[in-house]
This record gives sequence, C-alpha cells and structure tokens, in this order.
Amino acid sequence: KNTVSVNGETYTADHIVLSPGGEPAVPHIEGSQHGITSDGFFELEDLPKKVAVIGGGYIGVELAGVLNALGSEVEIFGRADTLLRGFDSMIQTALDKDYTEHGITIHHGSQIDKVTDDKTIITNKGEFSGFDQIIWAVGRNPMTQHLGLENAGVKCDQRGFIPTDKFQVTNVDNIFALGDATGRAPLTPVAIAAGRRLSDRLYNDMIDRHLDYNNIATVVFSHPPIGTIGLTEDEANEKFDKIKIYKSEFTPMADALLDHKTTTALKLVCEGDDEKIVGCHIMGHGADEMLQGFAVAIKMGATKKQFDDTIAIHPTSAEELVTLR
Repeated sequence: KNTVSVNGETYTADHIVLSPGGEPAVPHIEGSQHGITSDGFFELEDLPKKVAVIGGGYIGVELAGVLNALGSEVEIFGRADTLLRGFDSMIQTALDKDYTEHGITIHHGSQIDKVTDDKTIITNKGEFSGFDQIIWAVGRNPMTQHLGLENAGVKCDQRGFIPTDKFQVTNVDNIFALGDATGRAPLTPVAIAAGRRLSDRLYNDMIDRHLDYNNIATVVFSHPPIGTIGLTEDEANEKFDKIKIYKSEFTPMADALLDHKTTTALKLVCEGDDEKIVGCHIMGHGADEMLQGFAVAIKMGATKKQFDDTIAIHPTSAEELVTLR
C-alpha cells in the first residue's frame, strides 16, 4: 500500500500525491492526424499562411490571436454559439466583435465530421479548404490512464478525472490528487496553491487548511487579454434575488489614433442592498495585470461603495472600475 514503481525502483511513503497533469485532446474522427495540437504549435518552424483553429475555448482563442497578429489568415471552428463558453456574455460578444474586426473568421455551431488528406475540413455546415495547418484546441484530457491507479483502488470518473473532497483526498486514505487531473480549475497557480495547502495540513498542523475554489481569477491571453473572477451576470441572476450590473465599453486611449482599434469592456456584477461585488469581467489592454489586484479586493468581499470610495488613477483603463455609474 502507498507504494509506487518508477523506472524499476519502488518507493513507499505515508502519503502519495497524484498530480500528473493533462495533455491535449484529439477528436476521434477520420483524418484527425492531419492536424496538430497546442504542443505541436510550439514546434512550428514556419508561419502557416492559412490556419484552422478547432475549438473556441482558452487555447483556441489564444492561439488564434497569436497567429492573426503574426499575419496568418485564421478561421475558428467552435461547437458552441459563442467563443469562451461559460464566460460572461459581455466578454463573449466583445471578443467575437473584436476578433471579427481584426480579420478572424469565426464559424459558430460547427461540428467537425472529417478532415481529408489535403486538409479540407468537412463540417455540419459544409466543406472548408485551403488550410496550411489545422490546430486541434478541443480541450485537455487527464494523464491518468497509465498510472495503474486501479491497483491502489483509486477511482476515476468516466473521463479519467480523479474525484477528491475539499482536502484533495481521493477515495483511498492518504492518497491525494490535485491539479488538472482532478478536473477543477485547470490552472497552474491553482495546482500550486492546492499543493501548498495540502503540505500545510499534513506537515504544519493546519488541520483545516484547504483551497477555496470559489472566486479564482483567470485570464485568457487573447488579443486583447481577458480577465475574469466570480459569477457571470447570468449565474448571479440564477443565484440571487437582487443584482445590479455596472458596465462600460470604450476604445482605450492607446488605440485612439490607430486604424485597427481594440475594445475595452468592463463589468461589475453586484448583489444585495450593499452591492457586494460577486463578479468582475474585463477585456482590454492590461486586463491580465489589472485583475490581479482587483481579485484581492473581491476575494475579501469588497462592495461597490468601497470601489467608489477609491480614488481613480488617471488616465488608465483600470480607473473605469472605480468610476462606474
């Protein structure tokens, strides 16, 4: 029990932590071998002239933005009716508009049925051809299949993820799991934070120490970047009786004289009479840096009035968040 075998050597410990991470998924369709994953993207030596990005999530949106900025003709094929499913509707609309204006073609509601030898993509909406490269960005799978978890009695769900309780404990005592393999908030800082809290609990006598998976800030490094924390407007409407929305959309000063302008969009989702901020969503230059500080305030339970009482730094895009009316 609690023994692992690595390169012919066996190791036994009081505690075992499983954190194998994930790997890019490839769809089980005819011709999938004609595309590459995000791993293959970083091995490209030449810029493809025309690229099909399959998937409208984090990875697809990020790679599409990079390739478009470098000069490739980019088309995104996504199954959903919007990019970044699960994000706030303001972000989805603003990103769709911005990417379209910058020359990215977006095919919503597309199911890929087959890819031919000449990289023609056959979908439920027709055939699309002329691509030099196809990139699969259809999610990531946990790397749990070949660990022999069944030998230790560790259970996985149907997709291979390892369920745990709030203390990262699997169904087997003293075997823990964290990171992408658990299927919760698959972000590197989340795995690091969960590991540190687990270490504190096991070795520093912090018996209740665990990671709070609520209000985890996340960023999509699109062009421009997107930062978000907390509930979307739709989620807040479902959860609370009384919410109020504050939002703004504008062209940042840095883009004022450019031919190809980007959009800055910001939204605060507030709840109750004291207008506690339960969601913050930003798209625009600096959104990634901006969100880190605001995430601290929101994690601490900041209200709209406390934001209003904060003096703005001018001229910045961030000042909009403390001057929204």
